Amino acid sequence: MKEFGGPALFLDRNDINTDEIIPAKYLTENTKMALQPFMLEDLKLGGFDPRSDAAQDAAVIVTRANFGCGSSREHAVWVFEVNDINVVIGESFARIFRQNMFNCGMLAIELPKEDINILFSLGDTVEIAVDVENGKLVAKGNKEVVFDFTLNSFDKELVMAGGWLAYADKNY
Repeated sequence: MKEFGGPALFLDRNDINTDEIIPAKYLTENTKMALQPFMLEDLKLGGFDPRSDAAQDAAVIVTRANFGCGSSREHAVWVFEVNDINVVIGESFARIFRQNMFNCGMLAIELPKEDINILFSLGDTVEIAVDVENGKLVAKGNKEVVFDFTLNSFDKELVMAGGWLAYADKNY
């Protein structure tokens, strides 16, 4: 099974929309890989540089509420996929963005605001490991913390299979 986790990138803002995740001007690209250099290019967040080492090395995004709002587009998930980001952790997600994550075999993990605040307090260098089977998230920064999370059974099956296409191949 695929491993989930790695270095975390912290995006400390609510309502990060799909146009900030991948600008609409790139939606005519012919391949997912063509999207790769444009991830978070238009994100409006003080001091954030999408070309920084933290952004380039991240495998996990930790954010606030209503992540992935705006236009419904798979490209917003694809740009994370081609940049090796396999987990987004937030207080809440736009419904279509959240489902697109699971459809691509990636994790959208919702945690209460208090837990998100704890993650943000762990410092600048945080590694996160996710145990999908047991619903555990381990974050190591200036200390180690463990959180429980839940996925509905279908979303868990999608992730465990590697996404919708792999799930359909296995089950139909």
